[in-house]
Amino acid sequence: MRIINSIILFFVFNQYATAQQTTNNNSSRDLKGWHLLDKEETGYYGISLDKAYELLKGRKGDTVIVAVIDSGIDTLHEDLKPILWINRNEHQGNNVDDDGNGYTDDYYGWNFCGSKDGENLAKTSTEAARVFHDWKDEFDGKKEKNIPDDKKFLFQQWKISKIIIEEKYAKAKKDIDKITYSFERFEDAAKRIKITYGLRYFTYRDLLKINLSEATQTVQIAVSNWKRAMEKDSLLIDSVFLKDGQEYLEKMQRDIDNYSKAPDDKRILLTKDNYANIDDRVYGNNNLKGASNEHGTLVAGTIGALRDNLIGSKGIINSVQILAVRAVPDGDEYDKDIALAIRYAVDKGAQIINMSFGKRVSPYKNFVDAAIRYAESKGVLIIHAAGNDAKDITKTVHYPSATYLDGKKASNIITVGASAPDNTNGDLTASFSNYSKEYVDIFAPGVKIYSTSMNNAYESVDGTSFASPVVSGVAALLKSYFPKLTTVQIMEIIMMSGTFISEEVKIPGNNSGEKTPFTNLCVSGKIINAYSAVKMALQWEAEKKF
Repeated sequence: MRIINSIILFFVFNQYATAQQTTNNNSSRDLKGWHLLDKEETGYYGISLDKAYELLKGRKGDTVIVAVIDSGIDTLHEDLKPILWINRNEHQGNNVDDDGNGYTDDYYGWNFCGSKDGENLAKTSTEAARVFHDWKDEFDGKKEKNIPDDKKFLFQQWKISKIIIEEKYAKAKKDIDKITYSFERFEDAAKRIKITYGLRYFTYRDLLKINLSEATQTVQIAVSNWKRAMEKDSLLIDSVFLKDGQEYLEKMQRDIDNYSKAPDDKRILLTKDNYANIDDRVYGNNNLKGASNEHGTLVAGTIGALRDNLIGSKGIINSVQILAVRAVPDGDEYDKDIALAIRYAVDKGAQIINMSFGKRVSPYKNFVDAAIRYAESKGVLIIHAAGNDAKDITKTVHYPSATYLDGKKASNIITVGASAPDNTNGDLTASFSNYSKEYVDIFAPGVKIYSTSMNNAYESVDGTSFASPVVSGVAALLKSYFPKLTTVQIMEIIMMSGTFISEEVKIPGNNSGEKTPFTNLCVSGKIINAYSAVKMALQWEAEKKF
């Protein structure tokens, strides 16, 4: 759930004009691990983690199992391998279902997005496209009063899908030619710069070193416009920007195609299950590393990357086991896969589940609701990312949601928005973050989060996807050192102990820069703080509240 690169905004809104800025504080762009720091000491709205550990000196934490339902995890990563959950009842690689749960060789976890022979679903379509075409013949032209009660929710989902598909089609059809033109000019400009100055690649900093006094006007324009495009992400190279641009163009073409034809159902060709039957649950494989697993690796590292090995990034909790469950390909996840992933995580002993994914429509929400209720009955806490659409999800629902189909609210879900390093000019809210006074519980750092990437690499990433595991890490810290805390008590401490934001902040997605009290953007009006949470837990312990 990462936001698009600044060059895409450059293509879409400016076309060789000044690029829009989507990060909140340029001075922090190279600050690795700011989200763990203390505001009083550094000025950054981090979670004060070192101060939290100071309060816990002399205590030994219990190991907490945190499930990461995501795109998979690089199980060989140097900063993650020692903290991965292992199924001790399964013998790795013997091709036998030793623990009898139906999932053969689920040693590190399970992948619900693949075939029995190990092939994984890498990319898939949007849920809106699937729903729009799957039920078009049944619902198109119908009115709700003529829809049977048992299909009214699905009808509503179809209507939302229709709006999404038609809006995306109209926008893509309108913009694709001019964006293609701009993209081609950027490609040409990059070639001119490289040939003129003998560069294999360049970054923003490389461009700053160029003396343009003797350059042709064409080269001067090329350098000037690339500078503006790259300023936000000064360390990225030109090929990364162009790759993002190409992917954006491909997305626009998909938005056009989605209107006229149904997407290929690549999933069913691999899983071969009856998708409409939640009891048909044994499918997939144990290949957690194949296909689109960078996102899950970044999420896992945010929670638990080794803190004391003097390499790479630092997670939040030391005493953790990360249980990997792959159910999120590149594209919108499938409700049945998510529901079974939640149940699998609960059955394997997860105490906390991180879910850094989401979508606008959920045709089989009943499957997911039942799984969340199952987790609720077992006392399992679920942390969910609020989404990156810069929308008020009071009005624009982001699934999975904490509200069940029957209107009741789950008692075990925290929904998380993303915050930035500081509040200069009201920029404390990440410009991409969803928000809601009713449905987003708390904010957490989600801009420039430095974490583990594929193949022993590390990178800084943005998104509520990375704010959510910050909260999961703090929740796991509380559960580790105060194991008697219930799920509800952990939620209460997190919500009550956060850093209250009294200043006004910008409303995400509001291009006018309008500000509002932070309490209008989330239930608590707070940003999570590990030190305050531990301090409150110690106080409750002294008062024998648990």
